[in-house]
Amino acid sequence: MNPKIEARIGKNIRKLREKKKMTQNGVSLRLQLKGCDVTRSALAKIEVGQRHLYPDEIVLLKEILGVSYEEIFDLK
Repeated sequence: MNPKIEARIGKNIRKLREKKKMTQNGVSLRLQLKGCDVTRSALAKIEVGQRHLYPDEIVLLKEILGVSYEEIFDLK
């Protein structure tokens, strides 16, 4: 994947998480409870574009953050 796109998607996730007043730890714990082994550290790397996102993680992030795919993948 394109590093610039990964960084943008990560930035979107961070912004959406902060808008919901959720911590990285809180989101990672919810992901873990739903079966995704994403630590706080891994989420931090996702948010800065240093770690790839897997499809199941995207689906769960959408659900946990209560956002649309368009908001996650907004490249503007």
